[in-house]
Amino acid sequence: MDGKSIPAKMLSLDPFSQWLGIEILSVEVGRVKLGLTIRPEMLNSMGKAHGGITYSLADTAFGFTSNTHGKKAVSIETSINHIEALEAGDYITAECTLDKTKTKVGFNIVEIKKDDELVALFKGVVYRTNKDWE
Repeated sequence: MDGKSIPAKMLSLDPFSQWLGIEILSVEVGRVKLGLTIRPEMLNSMGKAHGGITYSLADTAFGFTSNTHGKKAVSIETSINHIEALEAGDYITAECTLDKTKTKVGFNIVEIKKDDELVALFKGVVYRTNKDWE
């Protein structure tokens, strides 16, 4: 399967990402950009976007990017830094800005932005299996 078509297939099989309203904005091998709009049911008790929303968007961008190489890849470790709070109606994007592979282990950085403002920074480590996407 062509690496550029893998994220669309993954999204079609992912009810959680569909519920979030994630849309694919661009795909290249080793680079994926996604977006979503913060909805009222995504807010926490302080009226701001729950941290899990930005985390989930970044994690999906990480997963999609890691799989564009054609092999099924699974997350080993991830972390996020929340920089700015978000509100209902905000449109955010997550773009994988680093995709580095060493043997079967890959390293990724995802920038989450509102417009051009960095609102969170995500780091992930992935394991690439021998299984091809079909």
